[in-house]
Amino acid sequence: MTVVKTVKVGNIEFANDKPFALLAGPCAIESRQHALEMATALKELASAMGIGLVYKSSFDKANRTSNKSKRGVGLNEGIDILGEVKDVTGLPIVTDVHLPDQCAAVAKVADILQIPAFLCRQTDLLMAAAATGKAINVKKGQFLAPWDMANVADKIAEAGNGNIMLCDRGTSFGYNTLVTDFRGLPIMARQGYPIVFDATHSVQQPGGQGGTSGGQREFAPVLARAAVSVGVAALFIETHDNPDAAISDGPNQIPLGKLPEVLSVLKELDAIAKANPVRLDMFDA
Repeated sequence: MTVVKTVKVGNIEFANDKPFALLAGPCAIESRQHALEMATALKELASAMGIGLVYKSSFDKANRTSNKSKRGVGLNEGIDILGEVKDVTGLPIVTDVHLPDQCAAVAKVADILQIPAFLCRQTDLLMAAAATGKAINVKKGQFLAPWDMANVADKIAEAGNGNIMLCDRGTSFGYNTLVTDFRGLPIMARQGYPIVFDATHSVQQPGGQGGTSGGQREFAPVLARAAVSVGVAALFIETHDNPDAAISDGPNQIPLGKLPEVLSVLKELDAIAKANPVRLDMFDA
């Protein structure tokens, strides 16, 4: 029988048998003022709805489609802005790390270090992130089967850090398209670690606009509904007050004004799912 593991970040408990928590914010940090405005608005929303919230935004989008794409504010300014967001709002922080030597610096501010999907097999990066002792949210590579994430988690755990979260963000299908196989969520959950579903990157269309990625944001709530119905510890949702003006991944971000309606339905479905958890052993002899 799978032992359900809990990762605690501040006063939020991530576990596959607990109400879902939320990792949310704009894809990339655009300015100090915008980050503070978005974090404040999200905190008010999550507090009113009784949802645990970790604020997410990236200081560098290192895997852009084109050299002409905006990457963000950079490491030093990004850490400074995220630190102010944390001080002002009291929210925990999650942000991406791309290189081993970024981990210690980012860990001074971030409560969760996020490993991008393309980098999930980079052992040196995983070891450096594990060494910080912070929670690690590892996104499943678009090129990996869900059962392959057991080896990724083992690398972190064997480095002495059991604060592991495994995240699905879709699988490469080709022709600028990702697909989500929802069998992957309970398969990854066999490891016991909290499972995160990335609803917005799962509807991304990598390179779909030629020089930038496209997306189908209208399907993000659809996939999120399916994920919470299967059962997850957390949802990852990128959101923006004006997605069409966002510097990164605007086409797949959910407009901030639409988020309350989306989350309201997800809370109802999550309560039903947690009262009736998926059992992969029900057909065992």
